[in-house]
Amino acid sequence: MHQLMFQRVDLQGNRIGAPMLLDYAPSELAFSKASQFAEVAIPGLEQPLLQFVRGDAETLSLELFFDSTQDGTGPAAVAVTSQVEAFHKLVQIEGSLHAPPLVKVSWGDDFPGTTMGATEAAGDTFTAIVLSVARRFTLFSPDGKPLRATVTLALKQYATVAEQVSAVNFRAEYTRIHVVVEGETLPLIAHDFYNDSTQWRVIAEHNKLSNVRDLTPGDRLELPPLVTT
Repeated sequence: MHQLMFQRVDLQGNRIGAPMLLDYAPSELAFSKASQFAEVAIPGLEQPLLQFVRGDAETLSLELFFDSTQDGTGPAAVAVTSQVEAFHKLVQIEGSLHAPPLVKVSWGDDFPGTTMGATEAAGDTFTAIVLSVARRFTLFSPDGKPLRATVTLALKQYATVAEQVSAVNFRAEYTRIHVVVEGETLPLIAHDFYNDSTQWRVIAEHNKLSNVRDLTPGDRLELPPLVTT
């Protein structure tokens, strides 16, 4: 039987301290992810064109339940304070890191972790920063020991640039589609895409443009990769 586990790690993925294991599994895990698109206004069109800008990091929200009443509720009762405090520290600065630590969440081999890019296999861990921790104590012993608590966590996925590039499988042969906006010229587009305005001929030849000076807002141009020898 696998337990839901939280492991603090540094930016290199090295473990910090012992893992935190949960005795009670959460009733649900809520994942959410979005993408950002920019509106490109084209004069004369009823609505703007949408161009992909970037993806947003996936977020995970969940509630954790802690209960120590199995050890009794009298003078010998065990408080849940230390377990709850361990999760509260996930938003506190780690001295050696000068920032809060990352956390790896895992729950067996089929944990429904995020999938980035072309892969369709669910990840077996979810590496994230902790955005927020909320603690709610719901039961106390007669002498004031907290015996039950609910911790609400909000986490946002963390991935290095190398991991993201590998996941989405960026290739040098990638051809982009560019929508022409008012005032653009082929040299300007070439400068923005290739960092070399003299490569405007590549765009013109690839798109079979008969008049390279006559660009109309809303035109869709293919921007091919540069061929090097």
